[in-house]
Amino acid sequence: MGRRVCVVGVGLSDGPKTPDMTPMMLQAQSFRRALDDAGLQKNDIQGVATAGYAPMHEAQTCEYLGIHPSWLESTSVGGSSSEFHVLAAYRAIEAGDVDTVALIYGNTQLSTSGRSLGTGMAMGLSGPSAYEMPTGMTLVGAYAIAAKRHMHQYGTTSEQLASIAVQTREHAGRNPHAMYRDPITIDDVLSSRLIADPLHKLDCCVVSDGGCCVILTTEDRARDLERKKLVYVRGAAGASDHHSVQAMPDLTTTAGAVSGPKAFAEAGIKPSDVDMFAMYDSFTYTVLVNLEDLGFCAKGEGGPFAASGALRLGGALPTNTDGGGLSATHPGMRGLYLQCEAVRQLRGEAGVSQVEGAEIAVAHGSGGWLSTYGTVVFGTEPAR
Repeated sequence: MGRRVCVVGVGLSDGPKTPDMTPMMLQAQSFRRALDDAGLQKNDIQGVATAGYAPMHEAQTCEYLGIHPSWLESTSVGGSSSEFHVLAAYRAIEAGDVDTVALIYGNTQLSTSGRSLGTGMAMGLSGPSAYEMPTGMTLVGAYAIAAKRHMHQYGTTSEQLASIAVQTREHAGRNPHAMYRDPITIDDVLSSRLIADPLHKLDCCVVSDGGCCVILTTEDRARDLERKKLVYVRGAAGASDHHSVQAMPDLTTTAGAVSGPKAFAEAGIKPSDVDMFAMYDSFTYTVLVNLEDLGFCAKGEGGPFAASGALRLGGALPTNTDGGGLSATHPGMRGLYLQCEAVRQLRGEAGVSQVEGAEIAVAHGSGGWLSTYGTVVFGTEPAR
């Protein structure tokens, strides 16, 4: 049918610390806020997409929310899961299988698990991970290996990586809901505790609680609601090329080099057309390698590009203007937060963090050990 698809509602839960709330409560809170943002009732929702760690998670979510969808999606590939959910919902709405879909996520990673990251994960793992983790490999370590290779191959420096954390913290300083808002310097990053060489503590994402919801529907339904400036899904794509880091074909190139160009082609844009970039900043290296893979700079030039101040508000590519996972919030999976911030920017609702004249925004999720990538292009006009 080729129907156009729009975002009509976004909602964030309380956070980044919610010790008195469960993941399901955070999902419900963000869902309610997204419905209010869209001007919809819960019975208008025909489809639900979510990902988590509990069996039948999507069915439990629907039961808790009191909705009875005819379309469900629960692809779980880590931090890019929500971008794959957009891809599936976008195609389903486009084809006429469903009209209105809510993408929902919530987790209490900080309150439930404390601040550990990448340890104690070996139980129940299969394949190479079952051998890597008990012998010392951690999630942080996998990214550190890739960062170290990039340094060796292209001369990337710790200072260049640190500049990413500094610029992201500048964005967080404008977000009253960010976990950390105080300014930091490159020296602060380099003097913070070394977690896995070359990544320091401030090169790593925060651990928080939080929930997020995005609602998609048809262009016709969005126009009928007459609530917000229309934001279109112009293109979406996903790709994966390994699971455990030992199987990564090239430590300096991710599957985003496939998903990004494919989504851009469908959207009819070039990297230079993008006004704002929301990407999964699990670590500073994740940002650097994806700037290259999506074509915002040449391979090997991510360090100088970031260090130039390009990621700042007013820079060549304002990135993670809400403060990102490095400073604002990271409740386990952050993919929906990328989409919320992209939509806020395109609607002109970002306040002091607004990118002037933003018309094209990209949400780019990263899952696993630099494993699985989803790219979504949003715009204030539909693709032509």
